[in-house]
Order: sequence, then structure tokens, then C-alpha cells
Amino acid sequence: MGSHASHLVLFLWLYYLAICGSKFVASQSNTGAPAVVQGTAYISGTVSVGTTDVDFICATLDWWPPQKCDYGTCSWSSASLLNLDLTDIVLLNAIKAFSPLKIRMGGTLQDDVRYQTVGDQTPCTGFVQNSAVPFGFTQGCLPMARWDALNVFFKQAGARIIFGLNALTGRTVGSDGTATGAWNSTNAESLIKYTINKGYTIDGWEFGNELSGSGIVASVAADQYAADTISLQNLVQKHYRGFTLTPIVLGPGGFFDATWFPEYIQKSHNSLQVVTHHIYNLGAGVDDHLVDKILDPNYLGGESQTFSSLQTILKNSGTSTVAWVGEAGGAYNSGHNHVTNTFVFSFWYLDQLGMAASFDTKTYCRQSLIGGNYGLLNTATFVPNPDYYSALLFHRLMGRKVLATTFNGTNKVRAYTHCAQRSKGITLLLINLDGNNTAQVEVSISNVIVTQPLNRNSAPLSAKSGDIIREEYHLTAANGDLQSQTVLLNGKPLTVDSSGGIPPLLPVRVNPSQPVTVDPYSIVFVHFPSIRVPACK
Repeated sequence: MGSHASHLVLFLWLYYLAICGSKFVASQSNTGAPAVVQGTAYISGTVSVGTTDVDFICATLDWWPPQKCDYGTCSWSSASLLNLDLTDIVLLNAIKAFSPLKIRMGGTLQDDVRYQTVGDQTPCTGFVQNSAVPFGFTQGCLPMARWDALNVFFKQAGARIIFGLNALTGRTVGSDGTATGAWNSTNAESLIKYTINKGYTIDGWEFGNELSGSGIVASVAADQYAADTISLQNLVQKHYRGFTLTPIVLGPGGFFDATWFPEYIQKSHNSLQVVTHHIYNLGAGVDDHLVDKILDPNYLGGESQTFSSLQTILKNSGTSTVAWVGEAGGAYNSGHNHVTNTFVFSFWYLDQLGMAASFDTKTYCRQSLIGGNYGLLNTATFVPNPDYYSALLFHRLMGRKVLATTFNGTNKVRAYTHCAQRSKGITLLLINLDGNNTAQVEVSISNVIVTQPLNRNSAPLSAKSGDIIREEYHLTAANGDLQSQTVLLNGKPLTVDSSGGIPPLLPVRVNPSQPVTVDPYSIVFVHFPSIRVPACK
């Protein structure tokens, strides 16, 4: 089995992980033992179908003040760019754990932000709630002292920063929300110059937020938006001339529109390095049926049409522009407490990550890092929610190259495969949306070389053995409660330590002759460090 083979079928009989001595709690609805369903995951090892950025995982920080409330609940507290506690050790450690984490700074209110400038005597105040104005808050201001503090903190944390610029400055917004006129870049240029003079590193400047297509509060025509994007690119080229690394230009940071997006991409030419789109496909956060949607494979799969359409547009554009998901919170208006900040949301989130990558999306920015009811971190305590650990595992295990993966047997199991991040092997992600059935999966991998023998008679492998060829990471909800804010990794709860440190994410190391289990309502990353396929060379 150590020699070359044109085709390999690996049988992964998925069962309770008795070898680690831990007992898993399955979130199943029946009271007896779960039934068993069988299926096959087909993985093509010949060529990759997509390539992500090495820092594919991204999270957002928003502008919303504490007064931002949805459906009678105010969930933002002090999680804004303007008031977030930058001295919190858990926040620092949570970002540093990714090494690096992309952070997209922006959101709805970014198109109503003024940047304080040197010598400007105008008071620089925060947002004030006012239901009579378009965004529900008066114009806010970013003080340079706060901009300094943010940049110092993110440098310490090792984050890579994408900053969203105000794209409405200079325009007139009509009663129907249509914004006319060219962008006035004066204030944005001042911020860019200040940032350069202070030696701060910005990886990208994103132009506007949700002004594409019909917009949310306002909209800008595609041809005008393209002309203004070219103006931004000219500013970046002008002020970063001679720099080794030049920030990228991104836009429009809005919802995909099949008519607006092609025109914008074409007319921006190569001034637009990244086209960003937003995803809130679960609908309003107030919806009482969010869990049902999350656990419905047909509903989850519906978003593939957006990814596919945008991928086709880019292939036909004749440009070098690539796609990012610039903001995705699943359920708009700040999410839903006890749903979008609990274990069940990892089914949606990890499926989104796998799906986006398979359509050649380079980066996926989760709304939010902290704030609202959909933060990776708890808004009040900064303690990681379950999706934080899902994101961290994806970041550490799933490499840049994506392998075509299909699953037959049941539509309740979602499967995605990447070349491994930290080995020359592959990592398979299995998501079981079924609360009653354990999945037994046969995995078929084409064009594979196995560098370690698969010997059913071999002795049990120790954690230090160099012959280990499979590592498993099983995620389940604490106490079988899908809406728990505690996640178990291989049966043990993940919690920060007394010093605010992020816990180690350790696998169960398994003899390949032994079966593996994807329990009901569970998620499993399976790392095969010993398997080699041509696509991962």
C-alpha cells in the first residue's frame, strides 16, 4: 500500500470514538441508540477546483453603537470600532491564535463616517441615534487617537486589516435612495495619507458598503461606482508609490446583483482587485425558524447559485479580479440570540466556508468578530462562542487548495475536502445534519499515493508515533443541546484558561484500521497526513 495507486477506496466506518476513552453526547431527538446510514464521499485528487488565500478566514468589526437595537434587543454593547476594549487579553489572544486573522473594519454606518484630520477643529463625535435620518444615526466621526489605538492593537495581534471607506461622500441621495454625483475623495485621502505617515499597515481599502444593485439605504449606479473605484485605485497608487507592498482595492461590499456586478467589474477594469459580496441567506434574525433552515441541506445548498454565478462572471470578465465574501452573518439585523451564537450555527458557518472555497472564493469574512448576536466572541465577556473554534479548526486544518468532493447516500451529510494546511496530506470535513442517524461513510479518493501502510493487524498507535496517518477532530454540543454556547472537542469542552489563553485544539490520533464516527448532529475534521494526491503537490 506504500506504492503508487491509480485509485484508492478507503472505508471510514464512522462510530463512537471509543479509542480516546471519551464519551460523546449526541444531540439526537430519539431516546434509543441512533440508527446508521451509509454513504460514500468521492474525492478527486487529480486537480484542485479552487484556491483560497492562506488567510481565508476573516472576521468583521462594525461601527454600531450600543443604541443599535433589533426587535427590542440591544446586542452591540461596547463592540464598536469606536468603543471596543482593546486591552482585553482574551480578545488579543483570540486574534493571535490565527496568525494571522484578516479583519474587515466596516459595516452599514461606514458610509456616514467622517475621518478626523490633522488641524481640523470640528468636533469629532460619535453616532447619535436619530430615526429621521437614513441610517438611523447621525454622522459619526473617527478620531485619529482611536485610529492610532486600533492600529497599535492590530499590529500587536498580528491581524491583517481591510478598512471600509465612506463611498457616499459628495453624493446626493434622493428620496428613492438613488445616490447621484461623483465621490468626493478628499476626506478618504486624508485618512490614507495620515495612515502612511504613521507607518500603519493596511492590507486593503474597501470602497463602500451595500450600495450595489438596489442598495439597502442608498444605491449608486454601476458605471459611477466603477469610475469612483478607479479614482480610489489612483489614490492608492499615488500615495503608496515606492512601497514594496501596496494595499488592494476592494468593492462594492454589497449583495450580489446579476446585472449590476458584471457592469461594475468590467468598467472598473483592473483597478478592482477584489469584488466583495455579502451573505445573509437565512433571512431576518427575528425568524423563529432559523434552526430549521440551518439543518435543512436543501436550504443550505441554495446559496451555491450565488457563488457559481459570480465565479462565471469573473471568468468571463477578462480581468484579474477575484471574489471574497466581505460580510456574512447568516441572519440580518444582528442575528438571533441563542441561535447564531451557539453550536447549531456552526452547521451553517462551516458549510458556508466549504462551499465558498469550492467556488474559488479567496477570503470569507464572518460578521462579526464581536458584536451583535452572531459574533465569534461573546459581546460581553469576549469568551469564544462555538463558531470561533470552528473557524480556528478550519484555518489550521484546511489548506489553500480545494478538492472536488461529492457525497452520495444521504443529503444530510455535507462533505468538503482540502489539501491539508500543515502536512502534505488532505483534510476531509464532514457535517452531519441528521439528529437521529450516525453516518457510516465509504471514502473514495482518486489518484492517491499512500505513504504509510494501512495494516489492520498493526499494534495500536501512540500519540507520539511517526506512523499515525489519521487525526480526528469531533465537534459536538455540550449536553446534546444544539443551542449551547459550549462546544466539545472530542468530548471535552473548549474553554479559555485562567490567563485568557485559547485552549489547544488536539486531535484524537487513530489507527487507520479502526473505524471513525460522525455522530448525529456532529461535525468532524479528518486529517490524513499520509495520503498524497497530485492536486496537493
